[in-house]
Amino acid sequence: MLRTSLQLHKWIGLIVGLQVLFWVLGGLIMTALPIEKVRGEQHIAFAARPAIAPAEVLPLAEAAEKAGMEVASANLRSTPRGPVWILTAPSGQEQWIDARTGGEVQEITAGQARAAAVAAYTGKGEPQVPVLFDDPPPEAGAGGPLWRVRFDDGEGTSLWLDPFTGDVVSRRSDLWRFYDFFYRLHIMNFGPSENYNHPTIVAASALALAIVATGFILLWIRLSRDFAMWRARRKARG
Repeated sequence: MLRTSLQLHKWIGLIVGLQVLFWVLGGLIMTALPIEKVRGEQHIAFAARPAIAPAEVLPLAEAAEKAGMEVASANLRSTPRGPVWILTAPSGQEQWIDARTGGEVQEITAGQARAAAVAAYTGKGEPQVPVLFDDPPPEAGAGGPLWRVRFDDGEGTSLWLDPFTGDVVSRRSDLWRFYDFFYRLHIMNFGPSENYNHPTIVAASALALAIVATGFILLWIRLSRDFAMWRARRKARG
C-alpha cells in the first residue's frame, strides 16, 4: 500500500502541482490588489442624472403608437441623452424610443461617445479617438456593438459605452487586465465566460484532493512505522 500511495502521490503531484501554484499565486494577487483600483473607481466621475420631468415625457400609449408595436412591458429610463422608453414586444424584441419626441433612438456618434466618456471620467488623461466595435473583445464584458474610448493616463484606462445611451458598460485598465489574467489562471478559464464550474477545474480539484488524501495515508503509514520502531527500541532497553 505504501508503494502504491507513493506512486499515486508523485504522479498526481506532477500533474496538478503547477495548477496548485496558479491557484495560490492567483489568490495572492486577488487579495493583495485593492479591488477599488482594479475596478477603476478612482477615475469615476459621479454626475447626477437630471430628473425626468413628467410633463416632457410622452405617455406610454403614445410612445407605443409612434413605435408601431404591441407592448408587453415598458421601462422609462434616464440616460445621458435624456429619458428613453424601452419597449418590449411580446416576442421579446426591444425598441428604444426617445421619451420626449417619440423618435427611435439612434446610435450615438463618435463625438457623442467621446463627450459621454469625458463626462464619466476623472483624471489627467486625454481621450483618444473613439472606436466602435460590432464584436468587442472579451474584456468589454458585454456583447456588441459598443464604443471604446481610451485615455492616455498611463494606466491604459478604457471606457466601454452603450452605443444608444452613452452609459458606461465597463471600465478597464492595465491593472484590471493584470488582475484578470491571474483570475483566469485561478479558475482555469481563458474564454469569454467567467464560469468556474467547468469540468477542467472540477477534475483538477479532485486530483488535488487525491494528493492531500494520499499524503495523509503516507503520513499515517510513516508515523505508524516510527511509532512501532520506538516501541521496539523501548522494549529492547527494558
